[in-house]
Amino acid sequence: MLKLLKRPIHALIVAALCVGVPLSPSFAQQDILPMRVSSTMGSYLAGLAAIDALDARRAASLFMQAAERDWDNPVYSSQAFLAYLLAGDISEAATMAQHVIDLNPEDELAHLVLGSVALKQRRYTSADQLLARVPEASLVGIIASVTRAWSKVGDGDMAAANSILSNVGQGGFDEFIIFHRAILADVGGQRDAAIDLARQAYELDPLVPRIAEAYIRMLGNAGRFDEAQAVLDTFAEQGVEHPVVDSLREPIANGKKPGLFAGSVQSGAAEMLHGLGTALARDGSIQLGVGFLQLANYLDPDAAIISISLGELLASAGRYNEADTVFESVPNDSPLRINALVRLAENVDLRGDREAAISRLQNIAVSNPDNQEVQGILGDTLRYAERWEEAAEAYSAVIDRLDPARPNDWRFYYVRGISYERAKQWERAEADFLKALELRPNHPDVLNYLGYTWVDRGKNLEEALEMIEQAVALSPRNGYIVDSLGWAFYKLGRIDEAVDVLEDAVNLLPADPEINDHLGDVYWVAGREREAMFQWRIAIDVDEDGAVTERATPKLLHGLDPNAPIGE
Repeated sequence: MLKLLKRPIHALIVAALCVGVPLSPSFAQQDILPMRVSSTMGSYLAGLAAIDALDARRAASLFMQAAERDWDNPVYSSQAFLAYLLAGDISEAATMAQHVIDLNPEDELAHLVLGSVALKQRRYTSADQLLARVPEASLVGIIASVTRAWSKVGDGDMAAANSILSNVGQGGFDEFIIFHRAILADVGGQRDAAIDLARQAYELDPLVPRIAEAYIRMLGNAGRFDEAQAVLDTFAEQGVEHPVVDSLREPIANGKKPGLFAGSVQSGAAEMLHGLGTALARDGSIQLGVGFLQLANYLDPDAAIISISLGELLASAGRYNEADTVFESVPNDSPLRINALVRLAENVDLRGDREAAISRLQNIAVSNPDNQEVQGILGDTLRYAERWEEAAEAYSAVIDRLDPARPNDWRFYYVRGISYERAKQWERAEADFLKALELRPNHPDVLNYLGYTWVDRGKNLEEALEMIEQAVALSPRNGYIVDSLGWAFYKLGRIDEAVDVLEDAVNLLPADPEINDHLGDVYWVAGREREAMFQWRIAIDVDEDGAVTERATPKLLHGLDPNAPIGE
């Protein structure tokens, strides 16, 4: 089955909390206290729902209502503190953090926020003292230790800073620490040590844009322009693009020093929070990721890369207005300004106005015809709107500039192939799928799409089957690919195998109309007509856009035409 790369739908789960309130012994208390407790608990529960939806400002207001009624309750206060942090209101978060520590001196996140505020205010000794209270055993403890190292840099004690980071690196974070030791040494004026550490980090992860940028800047600032250019060339040869890295090409080519990666203690600490915040968000810890990114943004409000990451995370949680505010804060002279404009257009799409989003993206594309990301996202959005030929044109604007095409460029051929196939331009589509496979020979999605389309067209059936079997081996839990294998068996007349495989596909994706319809067809041919009718009914019940319903409804009345070729 073909999966058309639709946007994921982000579901927000609200937890319900049931709390028993003990009866009070006196009538007067029974008359008054339950109203007070109910109001307090109501604010708290409403706050939980708001914070689960990342509506942090509303959550903070609700938690504060609860906390003000029960000031000594550590739960209400800690939730209000967290909500202020997620809202980016670091001043209020710090006020509540102090109260949280009064109630619970062991609260690690509160110490981290207070230490970060002291660092921002250049009160480095206070920052050191606050952060030293957080044990290194936890994730927050590791962050506190790195932030503490930055406070030592602020005090001019590089030996102490390196000693702290050496201890953190022994806990299995050595690769992460190498990069941050490089930045720390650069800010601390130890430029030769910084370059050596940056080289080590680069050799471990040469295609990470932030690491490449830092290394290029350090080499350029040292006058080692040929080495910096070599890093830029390697980055480009792999087909990886990043606007900030690309912005270094001109100064390096002209022998100009590009400037520091981190210009201060505060921006160095912010980079660490930015890296960990985005990593946590990718792993599903959205709230913690937002909290760390908000703290990073507080420490270095001019860092556009932090704003982009924070805005993307807020948008992914459906907080479009907050995300728009962050994206709009990116200045016009930033290399990331175009990215911010694209993200604003994407938010328009996510709000439900796809045509307005397309219009915005087209305007951005006209002004930036060479920008690969703009053209690619325009193509994606046109494809989601099923404007297939226009999508293919947008992808062509990217492909025409690929000289030569590199392994990472496979996706542009793949999505243009999908657009051509849907526009019924099969020869062009087939050529693009084959080119995508040439660039990425073992990508399961490409193997599946080309194999399935060949099967559906009755072409190259044995070769198509091999492709789909390879795709299943690479991605055995992908229901769409398993469906393709079942459909291939069906087309080849291997009905028993088709039944087994399509039953597996339905188990993987029980609410997919296409897969249920396929299983119904196979059941019918296998002589299991009652089960076929059942599957067709399910296909119709779960179909949202009507395409499968139109195809399956006549089958409920007449079954499959016994004279039709298999699969028709």
